[in-house]
Amino acid sequence: MRSRIHQQILYLHQDDVPHYKKKGSVVRNSYFWALRSITEQSGFGKDWEFADEVWPALRRMLTAFAEAGYLYHRETILEFAPADEIPPVLKPVATWVDFDDIENKGFEDEDSDD
Repeated sequence: MRSRIHQQILYLHQDDVPHYKKKGSVVRNSYFWALRSITEQSGFGKDWEFADEVWPALRRMLTAFAEAGYLYHRETILEFAPADEIPPVLKPVATWVDFDDIENKGFEDEDSDD
């Protein structure tokens, strides 16, 4: 999930956060509600905001859902721009990504067998 930090608030890109679907997967809907329950702001069409005091809980939540194996890796990892500093508490669930390369190359279908 594309991420950035500004003034001790972690922002998750609105297009990358999980979506609630009334008849969707129980795991995905649980993931949506679990993440949303610790946000400062999670308005429709806006980036989700997480205050620094919940970052340890966010790390544990992302780790638990990643280890369960029901979600794609990109759905449970925080992606920061290469110039960004990743706080130590988030390092286990974060990585650096060149967003320009991603936009230019596009994403491979994560369901493919290649």
